[in-house]
Amino acid sequence: VGETHEACLRRELQEELGVDADVGREIFVTEHVYPERVVRLHFRQCRIAGDPRTMLGQDILWIERTALDTLTFPPADAALIEMLRDS
Repeated sequence: VGETHEACLRRELQEELGVDADVGREIFVTEHVYPERVVRLHFRQCRIAGDPRTMLGQDILWIERTALDTLTFPPADAALIEMLRDS
């Protein structure tokens, strides 16, 4: 409670990927309605310091934008994936 988007993103990147980040401007906001809740996602430009590594046992993979259609993403990410793919 009371945590800014920037501070939250910085903390999450540290907890989940073990990297520090310079969090920049907001580049995209989207909202998705799931049956049980509404999710609002704020995407920001970031410059990370260090090499990301899995801190919680999740899979991690760097891919080209042209390969985004080969992966499955949560429905809430669809608008961002489309924007990234088309830019």
